[in-house]
Amino acid sequence: MNYKQSKIFLLFSVLTLVGCNFSQGVVAKPPQQQDLQTTPSVLPTQRNTSNLATLLTYQIETYDSKVMGASRTYGVSLPPGYEQNSKQRYPVIFLLHGGHGDPSSWFIQNKGQALKTVEQLYTTGKLPPSIIITPDGNDKRGSSPYRDPEYIDGPNGKVSTAVGDELVKVVQSRYRTINNPNFWAIGGLSSGGWGAINVGLHNVDRFSILFSHSGYFQDKSGPANSPISYIKTIPLQAQKKLKIYLDSGTSDTDELGEAERFSKVLNHLKIYNSFRQFPGSHTWQYWRKHLADSLTFVGEQFRQASETANMAEKNLSINHNKNAKNN
Repeated sequence: MNYKQSKIFLLFSVLTLVGCNFSQGVVAKPPQQQDLQTTPSVLPTQRNTSNLATLLTYQIETYDSKVMGASRTYGVSLPPGYEQNSKQRYPVIFLLHGGHGDPSSWFIQNKGQALKTVEQLYTTGKLPPSIIITPDGNDKRGSSPYRDPEYIDGPNGKVSTAVGDELVKVVQSRYRTINNPNFWAIGGLSSGGWGAINVGLHNVDRFSILFSHSGYFQDKSGPANSPISYIKTIPLQAQKKLKIYLDSGTSDTDELGEAERFSKVLNHLKIYNSFRQFPGSHTWQYWRKHLADSLTFVGEQFRQASETANMAEKNLSINHNKNAKNN
């Protein structure tokens, strides 16, 4: 093998180990295919703290959903410096709303106020700059205060596929994402907490980090959409890649019990998880406060994935240099 062939083989090996697939483009100016194949998948740096302190904003965007047979919306908040750093790719976090919610619920003042939490985590270095996406989790029945959204592929629409597969592809095509499940997280609150785990488990090739606030894990639609049962059917190799965070308020007795039982199943399966309980109940006040805990967990997983990828690249580089000397 000559030096040029060795170099090509090294690059291919690194991308294979890291699991990245740079096949998507930028919102305004899609990158060249060559750039997508050679740009390394690393987390953005956090050196410019003044830039990170910039107030975040969000937009509600629309796309045509073939899965749902209608136009769908999602909210998006891009990280500081996104427009200036045209070659940088970013991890992605999906935040799912609960009952009687919509893509703005996690953002607005009297509910989630998520961007305040994200800003603080950016400036303290607990969360790498990320693309925040808030999907529309409602099915064809629309939003209602009398029922929860169904994050399943069921008679009212294929919401699980729409969120966990179709919207993922839309986001990859519109934004500069790191297209590796180790850098994609999905979480939510209440029925959105269940939905995040359910959608994530049905799309383990898309997400490896799942988190739930005050969620439940056994659904009336059956075991296929009940994470406490369904997770046992996932291949062992996929189980090993999962990182799951759960929390619930101590006054939220039903959801607290559900999280505790699910955590025991995860422990039995030796799936990495963190189960926490805090004072509080089923309220936005509780979810606003503890979003920082789940996103700190997410940030830890992003950094660990980045360190693993960098170590793999370093080891391959060392081996390449040894082989070059031997040749």
